[in-house]
Amino acid sequence: MSRFYPPSRPRAVEGGLVARSKRGSMAQHWWSERFVSVLEGMGMGSRLQRGRTYARKGQVVSLDLAVGSVTAQVQGSRARPYRVRIGIAAFGKSEWAQVEHELAGNAWYLAKLLAGEMPEDIEDVFADVGLALFPATAGDLSLDCTCPDWGVPCKHVAATFYLLAESFDDDPFRILEWRGRSREDLLDNLQAARSDDPAAAAADARASVPLEACLDRFFALQGLLPRTREAATGSSLLEQLPPVEVTLRGHSLTELLRPAYERPATG
Repeated sequence: MSRFYPPSRPRAVEGGLVARSKRGSMAQHWWSERFVSVLEGMGMGSRLQRGRTYARKGQVVSLDLAVGSVTAQVQGSRARPYRVRIGIAAFGKSEWAQVEHELAGNAWYLAKLLAGEMPEDIEDVFADVGLALFPATAGDLSLDCTCPDWGVPCKHVAATFYLLAESFDDDPFRILEWRGRSREDLLDNLQAARSDDPAAAAADARASVPLEACLDRFFALQGLLPRTREAATGSSLLEQLPPVEVTLRGHSLTELLRPAYERPATG
């Protein structure tokens, strides 16, 4: 039996999920671009391109993300939409505890996540505990589609990948949810971890005070200034010089300069 099938046109879909991108890149933010570049780096680039048209024409009927799994229905040339599943390993509780410990140690990470953005170096945080946020190899993903196309990924899976990347643009927490941690649980755990750390809690409390609430003491001295030594004048300036191994006719440089420093200034 031939593994090749004659060209066919997909059936039109009403109310399908239409990609925002009409040309060029399908991702807007760095985390979505990173996801697409990772897939292309696995050698999927040429086959991924086949899914762009499907994604832009609205052939994806539905797309649902859950822990470790993305499922979709994609309308092809047959009457019934094909069923697509993209699987990835979710991290366990102990692995997420390590990640959250690292993230909670830096208020910048919490601030970025609370703003709905993915910190630029968050991949390093995962790498520090021996994990990879994005799939590292094709073996990290399981790809299934009910279509007869033998190629991996087929255009139905590819279209799902592109719409998944756009959904990451809308909400980067979907990447973390795919790996096993919801937005609510992650933020709650990070805030709880910082509350348990006295130094972090104090820093967060200071940072949370609105400016208008402290205008009356904004320019007030916040602590004791370090004591400074009395300004040196005259020959005492010479005593602050480091040792200079220079002599002239048996006299050191300090001795030769002292009369000039002791002489009263005239003007």
